[in-house]
Amino acid sequence: QAQLVESGGGLVQAGDSLRLSCAASGYTFSTYRMGWFRQAPGKEREFVATISWNGGGPYYAASVKGRFAISRDNAKNTLYLQMNSLKPEDTAVYYCAASRAYGTTSSSRDYNYWGQGTQVTVSS
Repeated sequence: QAQLVESGGGLVQAGDSLRLSCAASGYTFSTYRMGWFRQAPGKEREFVATISWNGGGPYYAASVKGRFAISRDNAKNTLYLQMNSLKPEDTAVYYCAASRAYGTTSSSRDYNYWGQGTQVTVSS
């Protein structure tokens, strides 16, 4: 049974940094594309970043490009999201997800496994 567990969220001030982690188990992590999504209160879940099975071709939402960096360690079955220069509008629950899709995809419908999420709150 696939399981994704996010950690690293918290309350920070604008301009601070956070690193989220996502520990995967129950499936072959190294063969799946991975992604990060987020959902703010009263809003739909939105794409943040994705990375291919081997760490290539990271792709970001325009709102986070240049501030966030997605990476993975296949030896540790772990996905990361380094978030710098955080803004209040980054406040959301952040989810990691796994996709069998071969190509780059930002659609949540293409992701097969999801974590429970970790809260990130950025105060102004």
